[in-house]
Amino acid sequence: MGLLDLDSQSKTLNSQSKISIIVPTLNEAANIQRTLAKAKESINTEIIVVDGGSQDQTVDIAREMGVQTLTTKAGRGNQMNAGALVATGEIFIFLHADTLLPNRFDAIVRQALSEEGAIAGAFELKIDSSEPCLRLIEKGANWRARLLLLPYGDQAIFVSASIFKNIGGFADMPIMEDFHFMRKLRPLGKIKIVPYTVLTSARRWQKLGVLKTTLLNQLVIIAYFLGVPPHLLADWYRRGGYFCKSESNFSSDSP
Repeated sequence: MGLLDLDSQSKTLNSQSKISIIVPTLNEAANIQRTLAKAKESINTEIIVVDGGSQDQTVDIAREMGVQTLTTKAGRGNQMNAGALVATGEIFIFLHADTLLPNRFDAIVRQALSEEGAIAGAFELKIDSSEPCLRLIEKGANWRARLLLLPYGDQAIFVSASIFKNIGGFADMPIMEDFHFMRKLRPLGKIKIVPYTVLTSARRWQKLGVLKTTLLNQLVIIAYFLGVPPHLLADWYRRGGYFCKSESNFSSDSP
């Protein structure tokens, strides 16, 4: 489907469009209640938790909160695609389980995608830490998103449901699925980076330290562009100690 066809579909979105918030999880009991509570502060939305086989109370917490849940093979790309298959919204937001959406996020997203030619977008990043060096990480991430139109998954990527389906959703990759997805979207229309922040956990920077984590992220990206297969990148990532113990199959900490 060409650019003009995609653009005409995006024009059907408006201030009343239904939003599906898709949350892939794996052992996120410590974070999921807070994330879902914030996501529920919205109008005409549905929340779908797609679990990859948690061994903790993640699914129980989501169900107790009245949120639709399903279980599928672990792997964030696969889980997000599974959520999209059952979603009924005209807009999809893909939300990490350790990330909080801003106030009025639903209105912000609808407004962004109702603009002519807009097909997808993301929020600016704020990290939940008082560490001064993480302010530099935020600035770098937001610069990259705005200049290169390459936001990462922890910035709560949103997209027209019809466009998501037309490009085949996320690749079933063990790492870099968000990066790959945004690269597919860029030629098709406008990517809107809205001037509102999501608040994401600092846990990945705290695990290895800011410098080591940042260097590891950049090395993974370089290796990806050099054509290193994603399964090898994921294995190397794990050997670097980057994955938390509870996130053995996918991590909220992808670069």
